[in-house]
Amino acid sequence: MSTPDLNLLVTLDVLLAEGSVARAARRLRLSPSAMSRTLARLRETTGDPLLVRAGRGLVPTPRAIELRERVAHLVEDGKAVLRPVDKLNLKSLVRTFTLRTSEGFVENFGARLIARVGEEAPGVRLCFVQKPDKDSTPLRDGIVDLETGVVVKTTAQELRVQALFRDRFIGVVRIGHPLSHGEITPSRYAAGRHIGLSRRGFVAGPIDEALKPLGLEREIVTLVGGFSSALALARASDLIANVPERHSGCLRAGMHSFPLPVITPEITVSLLWHPRMDAEPAHRWLRACVKEACAALAAR
Repeated sequence: MSTPDLNLLVTLDVLLAEGSVARAARRLRLSPSAMSRTLARLRETTGDPLLVRAGRGLVPTPRAIELRERVAHLVEDGKAVLRPVDKLNLKSLVRTFTLRTSEGFVENFGARLIARVGEEAPGVRLCFVQKPDKDSTPLRDGIVDLETGVVVKTTAQELRVQALFRDRFIGVVRIGHPLSHGEITPSRYAAGRHIGLSRRGFVAGPIDEALKPLGLEREIVTLVGGFSSALALARASDLIANVPERHSGCLRAGMHSFPLPVITPEITVSLLWHPRMDAEPAHRWLRACVKEACAALAAR
């Protein structure tokens, strides 16, 4: 079997990115005829037309769409292999990193992370943005450098994932609430008025599933999209909030927290990034800083 011409990967990457023979030719500084001949070779090699005419333009085939991300990664990895690695000088590094974080991350881990980064790389600035959904597009498009959160089925499979810490849900009420005194049994807990936590409007969750075999059901009187909102309501009322313990430590100051009287699954909070940044020295350093900041506080 003949060895494939790996130079075709670079051309394929540009063709799939541009979606135009003429634009790809200009980008690679080739003549349109030379690019057309290369496209013909690619079609023969892959056994797929890749780009087909639609009106006055070209559209990718399903096979081309499938290949686009893979080819881009291969080309980027190839460039990284051939590129000399400069030694990272943190003291002279000037850069802004954008982190899309789940609720509570900045309040609980931000100060330690900023202090660590400022000490080692004073020219680095961290920009924290809210994470309203699980969409991986900001990471894929390079708008965001890092993201924290719980990996779910819809998380893009190509993303790199590193576990930061385990967390569990607990109950939280205001000081003086009836549940701030005495033993909290499942029936006593379920009899209270609860705040539901769901960004998508789902009422039932793991806590309700754990109560069901006991013949118990919570009264959920309101739904909120984040646990800072849940805690604010619980602080000012007799409602019960249920939030992740380690991710809400600072937000629960001055309130009474208690373990849930039923067993619910723990969650793993992870760090996510796009594979094209995997070997980038400054990015790798920042990932280590985030992991250290979370490990130090989550262990308390």
